[in-house]
Amino acid sequence: MEQIKKFNVYKDKNKKTILYTKNLTPGKSLFDEELIVEKGVEYRAWDVTRSKLAAAIKKGISQIGIKQGDVVLYLGASHGFTPSYVSDIVGANGFVFCIDNAPRVLRDLIFVCQQRTNMAPILADANHPAEYKDLITSEVDVVYQDLAQRNQVDIFLKNCEAYLKRGGFGLLAVKARSIDVSKKPTGIFKQVRKQLEQSTMVVVDYRELAPYEKDHALFVCKKK
Repeated sequence: MEQIKKFNVYKDKNKKTILYTKNLTPGKSLFDEELIVEKGVEYRAWDVTRSKLAAAIKKGISQIGIKQGDVVLYLGASHGFTPSYVSDIVGANGFVFCIDNAPRVLRDLIFVCQQRTNMAPILADANHPAEYKDLITSEVDVVYQDLAQRNQVDIFLKNCEAYLKRGGFGLLAVKARSIDVSKKPTGIFKQVRKQLEQSTMVVVDYRELAPYEKDHALFVCKKK
């Protein structure tokens, strides 16, 4: 197993679409993912075709801003697949606040969070950051967003303004077709970059995620 430079993530040169994280809860597989033990350390297989964050790392993004001990606000946590790997990355001294507004997926998310002491599920609408101000009482190190909303950039910026510390990282997974199906994704990505650059966020890297995720991109930003 080889660590990817700058990341708490690992790779096996023989596995083209799989990355790995050190399993925070050894012996437990949350999504039927493969567990591998090497030199006494257990790793969880991370399928890059199921995670925008993993796809961006596989596509060579220079940084993600998520490190051990970080507190992460995750918007659009869904069933908890990618958040569980973020949980591995930040480790036992970090924490992941998992926001989703769909009760039907929250049951699965609650189960995942019950397996890990550094994750918490929150039923709330990310479009209204004030809904969870009593739960997130201090600034976070990272805001990660994966939402299929037309106003997904506005939602991201509102949450970064409300919760992200100065110098913290914001990661925005952009779903071009959710913003405007009539425009080419490349045009949407340019539009998103312009909107981000006109805010308090500085774009430090960006990757389009094809072939792993069609019409998607991940922007990595830093708060001024």
